[in-house]
Amino acid sequence: MSEWIEAREVCRLLGVKPQTLYAYVSRGRIRSAPDARDPRRALYAAADAALLAHKRARGRKAADVAAGAIAWGEPVLVSSITTVAFGRLYYRGLDAVDLAETETFEGVARLLRGDQASGAPRRLRSPPPSGSNMRARLFAVLADRACVDPPLARSAEADWGGMAATLLDVVTDAVCGVVESGAIHERLARAWGLGSQGQDLVRRALVLLADHELNASTFAARVAASTGASLSAAVLAGLAVLTGPHHGGAHQAVTDLAVEARRLGPGETVTARLAFWRPAPGFGHPLYPDGDPRARALLGAFSPPQAHRDLNAAMTAAHGGSDSANVDFALSALAGALDLPPDAPFILFAVARTAGWIAHAIEQARTGALIRPRARYEGISPREV
Repeated sequence: MSEWIEAREVCRLLGVKPQTLYAYVSRGRIRSAPDARDPRRALYAAADAALLAHKRARGRKAADVAAGAIAWGEPVLVSSITTVAFGRLYYRGLDAVDLAETETFEGVARLLRGDQASGAPRRLRSPPPSGSNMRARLFAVLADRACVDPPLARSAEADWGGMAATLLDVVTDAVCGVVESGAIHERLARAWGLGSQGQDLVRRALVLLADHELNASTFAARVAASTGASLSAAVLAGLAVLTGPHHGGAHQAVTDLAVEARRLGPGETVTARLAFWRPAPGFGHPLYPDGDPRARALLGAFSPPQAHRDLNAAMTAAHGGSDSANVDFALSALAGALDLPPDAPFILFAVARTAGWIAHAIEQARTGALIRPRARYEGISPREV
């Protein structure tokens, strides 16, 4: 077997469809590189494919299955909120892309938490913390509330809807730097000096990013809620995890890549990435082998900056369309098109995902179960006493 093989040979070796192969590439399990004879096609590392085939044939023990569930593996929690199926994202059975066409963010937030009351009573809100840093204000207000808000385990379930709606307002107040009324997407648009078109794009982004099943930050929020902690503490846990460059901070790597593409040229930038087996940020997603529908929906609603268009075209040419733009790319492009503040993509992500964190925290609290997995110890063997 040669060092590099074509897609059809990998699929035959593994007994999978091309979509599954592309998912393996996106997860970093199989390396790919442009075919020197035809740069529009990709070749795949034969050694990676053989190793994966060996692991699949060997089977896995229960402990290995549990360990594998941590990273894009089998489902580990029961939820009725969100699922990814047939290459689409669904909120309680409704297509998120369809909802983004007409629904408000507040309406989607109620849908996610299963709260049918359209006018949940808001509670009094204090002025947000001062300072020019949106992220710092957001962390500060959540930390303050986590110290004083009642634990979910000691709150009446009838009050959870009002607590949730108030917390969404508090998060928006912190980002905007002022207590205001009105729809959340309108308040964010005013804070960033956007017109009606920008306002609607903010609404679309909030709806599309409101939840994404059991991602890293949502799992953190559920773990916090499983201890009986307050809604604000659960959201604070989710926000802390969101800051990572492999999660809510991924947009910055996309923006940096676009700057690099302007300097070196998009084709050269993509080729250099692939030559060193470095995945290009903003492209591909393990759950969407055929492309991220959130990115398609958002990118189709505005004209991305030229640098992003060129970068997208170069990646499509290099991978034959198998690694299409994901929502991190779309957020970076949106920020560039609307001339938003540098941290705006993260803030949009955080405000939007607050709706999902709240919904998952409430769902977890209803179970009354503590999330407490075990670790498989592989350190120095303890002595028997």
